[in-house]
Amino acid sequence: MQPQSDQRTGLVYGTAAYVMWGLLPLYWHLLGDLAPAEILAHRMVWSLPVAVVILAVMRRWSWTLRLVRQPKRLGLVLVCATVISVNWFLYIWAVNSGHVLEASLGYFINPLVSIAFGVLVLRERLRPLQWTAVGVGTAAVVVMAVAYGKVPWISLGLAFTFATYGLVKKGVKLDGIEGFSAETAMQFVPALGILVYLGARGEAGFVTGGVGQMLLLMGCGVATALPLIAFGASAVRLPLTVLGMLQYLAPTFQFALGLLVFHEEMPVERWAGFGLVWLALVVLTYDAIRTARSARTALAKAREAAREALAETTAALTPAAPESAGQNTPESAGAAPHAAPEPDAAKP
Repeated sequence: MQPQSDQRTGLVYGTAAYVMWGLLPLYWHLLGDLAPAEILAHRMVWSLPVAVVILAVMRRWSWTLRLVRQPKRLGLVLVCATVISVNWFLYIWAVNSGHVLEASLGYFINPLVSIAFGVLVLRERLRPLQWTAVGVGTAAVVVMAVAYGKVPWISLGLAFTFATYGLVKKGVKLDGIEGFSAETAMQFVPALGILVYLGARGEAGFVTGGVGQMLLLMGCGVATALPLIAFGASAVRLPLTVLGMLQYLAPTFQFALGLLVFHEEMPVERWAGFGLVWLALVVLTYDAIRTARSARTALAKAREAAREALAETTAALTPAAPESAGQNTPESAGAAPHAAPEPDAAKP
């Protein structure tokens, strides 16, 4: 059990991480005049120096040699870097193309897709309420697809790429900053190639957009790293159930931005789809809280039973005290103790 003060610190870090992720559309919107591919390339290029500085401050380099000697893990890191690159590109494109609400829906759907991956790929077994949540979430996608006459591919693309990213990272087994550093190291060369190509064509916004745009592009690395660092600090301090509830902060902020700041349309059929997704998440959260509470109760009972068993065992092994402390014994009366019998040599 984490100390109360440690959990409060974790809650602050976790809230900060998801609020920053939720407000990230405002940052990408400031770069809306640039092509999403150029913004993505700068995000990758400037993330690596940030990662290197963090590793240098923390003096955490030993993991790099171990990773280089493991081709399978390197391959998984490459898959992670590829999938998260697709996710980042799609997200930046969605924000700067007026699809913030659909992007937020993707991250609302993401937990349901992760559960589906757990069943299909990891062969996990779902509880009844989890099945209910997945069913309601599927119904939401169907409702929106029928209402709009097309599949909400932006939402599904974001949800499936991020869920795939999380699934593959289970096999990599690197913590937040290490995984971030390894992935950005693999992204760096292709991203730098894109920027060199744009510069050669005279289309690089980094040199044509003024000092303000240059600083914003350089800040992409910090905007990427800060919430990740805060998330890593919260993950070691908070129970998974609390983290699971905090993750809904990001798409909630994105939803509010799309509705109130970017003034995107919200017809009745979109409200219906979002409503079903939110219902699914309520069911999922309730099930997670109930399961965690039952697990804590069972653990407490098991600990109490273990303590009682230990006490009984200790009592049984402790020699019994004399019935009367003042009772005379042969030794106390000065009598010689009886000699112990000689062992029988014939017995083994």
